[in-house]
Amino acid sequence: MARSSTTSRLLLGGSLLLAGLGGAYLTGRVTAQRALVTTDEINTVEVSQKALPALVRVDVRIKKDQLQPGEDPNDVGSGFFYKSNLIVTNYHVVQFQESLSIVMYDGKRVNATVEGVDPGIDIAILKVAGVTAPRTLVFGDSSRLIPGQKMIVLGTPLKYNNFVSTGVFSATTRDLGQRADGLGQEIGQYGLTTASIQGGSSGGPVLDSRGSVVGVADANASSNTLVPGVIGAFVPSELVSQSLSDLEKIGVPQRGTLGVTLVDLDNLDPALRQLAGLTSNQGALVDEVPAGTAGARSGLRGSLRNNKGQLLSPLGDVVVAVDGKRVTNSYDLIRAVALKRPGQAVALKVWRNRKEVTVSVTLLKRALQ
Repeated sequence: MARSSTTSRLLLGGSLLLAGLGGAYLTGRVTAQRALVTTDEINTVEVSQKALPALVRVDVRIKKDQLQPGEDPNDVGSGFFYKSNLIVTNYHVVQFQESLSIVMYDGKRVNATVEGVDPGIDIAILKVAGVTAPRTLVFGDSSRLIPGQKMIVLGTPLKYNNFVSTGVFSATTRDLGQRADGLGQEIGQYGLTTASIQGGSSGGPVLDSRGSVVGVADANASSNTLVPGVIGAFVPSELVSQSLSDLEKIGVPQRGTLGVTLVDLDNLDPALRQLAGLTSNQGALVDEVPAGTAGARSGLRGSLRNNKGQLLSPLGDVVVAVDGKRVTNSYDLIRAVALKRPGQAVALKVWRNRKEVTVSVTLLKRALQ
């Protein structure tokens, strides 16, 4: 009975809608401008219609060894053409792919391959052959975004193709929280928007009202893993375009790195911290310092471990600040150094032998592994 009642209400609403449209069409005066009442609506439609042909759905077949029992091996993400045969998406979309294909705006399916990856900012490049992009998108300047400015996000949330969402640019944040997947550690700051970014949106373009790409949709900020939040997070366009250039020319991103491994002080035995004269759990302990790295060349001191892998006293250097700014943990340190480029210097304040000293590190080019 309830179902019939609902159906009746839906049919009634449909009839009223058709009657209204019918009357309008009889006058012969319905135009796009008439249907789109405000200039903002017109802008949204114009930008979306122009950009949608560049959008793709990324279909991924996940490797069996990465699946839990009963888990669906098929996953979906988003991406967009930025060159005639190259597509931007998120690295986490294709990280465990066994095979992948893209579905273009018109429904055509094409096989794709991974051309380059940048886990540090969760970006990947896909390459296709045999087709040419019907449209490519151009990167804009996300550093000029103003809170309240309109955002348009295109993607495949919850597997709905060619989905358009609008919202505003809300803020930037340096602290989205450390991700469980360990990716994006070199994103200096995320952009936040009220436009919808849900599962499947990852890798889609975040556009301004000019149709320029000001970010790549990356995550959903939620208070828990069960209920999606209303805040979307994106990787800023300057970071993405810089990475794409590095990947195409060199094969690896060229953001700053010390080349050392780190341990959060919070993870240390309090007794070890006490022996080192540390009164706080804020900072990052230098663990391994491989030869030839920027850290090694600058004289950073690593830590000792016994044959069981346990840290021994005295500890190695503990980095407590970068260029005068305190760091809470290794995540803070990695992001701060990643803001630099090869050839630039960074000043590290380190705790060594129960006193603070400053170590200047000149960053080196990254090489293919």
